[in-house]
Amino acid sequence: MTDLLSLAADLSAARDDAPLPVERWNPERCGAMDLVIRADGTWVHEGRPIARSALVRLFSRVLRRDEGGFVLVTPAEKLEIEVEDAPFLAVDVDRTEAGYAFRTNVGDVVTAGPDHPLTVRPSEAAGTEVAYVLVRGGLEARLSRAVWFRLLEEEAQTEEDGTVFVESGGTRFVLGRTT
Repeated sequence: MTDLLSLAADLSAARDDAPLPVERWNPERCGAMDLVIRADGTWVHEGRPIARSALVRLFSRVLRRDEGGFVLVTPAEKLEIEVEDAPFLAVDVDRTEAGYAFRTNVGDVVTAGPDHPLTVRPSEAAGTEVAYVLVRGGLEARLSRAVWFRLLEEEAQTEEDGTVFVESGGTRFVLGRTT
């Protein structure tokens, strides 16, 4: 737990929701942390789920995807972690004038569009095709089953050829086919 607490202390100045320049941080001190983000969105440190949502939110803000995998990064340290599928889970969706706004389990809200594409692809963790929305910097949120079914049942349109799609942010996203 010491690594987790020291990392939290390093980040205490970054408690607001302003974007952090994690892509510019390249510290020399690197290591690994016993932290797993499970496919269901649970963050687990040393075998135990992190119960404090504020702590999970804080760490989510310094999460970055590098060529070798996922890391928590600060100006002083970079720690490799494990992510079973996507680091975030889209837990709600609202239709707005701009398009479909997805809220993640860590409090991020993004509207699907050119900067936040919605994709459907196979997931090893789920064993089937799953929908994802890009949140930031190569980090995605997997749509929860409830959000996925709500999008399909209430919002999706179907073309004559069986193509199922939604439009958001001026962009058309194909979700699948009925045939």
